[in-house]
Amino acid sequence: MSVTRDEVMAVLARVQVPGGTLVSRDLVRAVMVEGGLVRFVIEAPTPAEARDLAPAQVAAEMAVKALPGVTDVQAVMTAHGPAPKPATAPPPMLGANPGAVKIGQHPTPHQGGPARIAGVDRIIAIGSGKGGVGKSTVSSNLAVALAKQGRRVGLLDADIYGPSQPRMMGVNKRPASPDGKIIEPLHAHGVTMMSIGLMLKEDEAVIWRGPMLMGALQQLLGQVAWGELDVLIIDLPPGTGDIQLTLCQRTHLTGAIVVSTPQDVALLDARKALDMFQKLKTPVLGLIENMSTYICPNCGHEEHLFGHGGVAAEAKRLDLPFLGELPLSIDVRLAGDAGVPIAVGDSPHAQAYARLAQRLIAGGMA
Repeated sequence: MSVTRDEVMAVLARVQVPGGTLVSRDLVRAVMVEGGLVRFVIEAPTPAEARDLAPAQVAAEMAVKALPGVTDVQAVMTAHGPAPKPATAPPPMLGANPGAVKIGQHPTPHQGGPARIAGVDRIIAIGSGKGGVGKSTVSSNLAVALAKQGRRVGLLDADIYGPSQPRMMGVNKRPASPDGKIIEPLHAHGVTMMSIGLMLKEDEAVIWRGPMLMGALQQLLGQVAWGELDVLIIDLPPGTGDIQLTLCQRTHLTGAIVVSTPQDVALLDARKALDMFQKLKTPVLGLIENMSTYICPNCGHEEHLFGHGGVAAEAKRLDLPFLGELPLSIDVRLAGDAGVPIAVGDSPHAQAYARLAQRLIAGGMA
């Protein structure tokens, strides 16, 4: 008989640490049970406390492994420091408004390890090895689906060269900055969102080298007034470049989700993204197969235009969670172009995103 997540949490609730237990102090994250394999993260408030909690990690692993049906336990200790202070106000750039913020400055010096964002509980990066697999569509719809289930959700469009979230979320208002330091995000469909695309003309190109990109990302993370969020979804650009490197090294991430379509050429690039996250010591929360199936709206015939099951097989091969399949549908595309993500409604396509959101919530990841 397989062990349940509740049984794992009950055992972890008995592991004593200074000030209580692992569970009473809310130190346990991302509990996942896959047959006899149990994974979880212990998140300490500071690096120093993480070192002190090393005996508790060993005790937790032993206690969980003693449960009937558990064959292996993988526990990861993480730590975060105090939230970074907003960067010093840069000179105005956008128009004559004295409260405008210049986006795209060089990054400020960074001390210590990955830092948290003030008020944000969990941060999930949505990545892909290549473009065209629907990563931004997944990001916007997942954010909306989580918000519909009562989560306080933020969405950051980190694709500096090709920002698409303003169009997909139906937002075109310019963000305000009353003091020239803090940027006020916008809101749509229950989601707090920010994108550099909101500060540019729709057809205006961003022509920046790496340092400017990294500085822009640092500002979008640290100078935006995100408020209190349960989860921040970060829509990464495709590939394995400067943005991914800066984000993983400077920001305390709960983990990453990799999106791919089923065909071999997409999986080749998805493996590169997975390898990048592994090398940057960013936990991979799971894989999603997008454009998995197409159902003809006229006759109901189901067709797998890009193949089927390739991502699930890859997840099994790498011993990573497979989070689910998402369909290929013109309705999803039309909804994104219209600025009302399909997840806003209750169609079968919206329900696919609702199931994905439920899976993340149940696993303690969102």
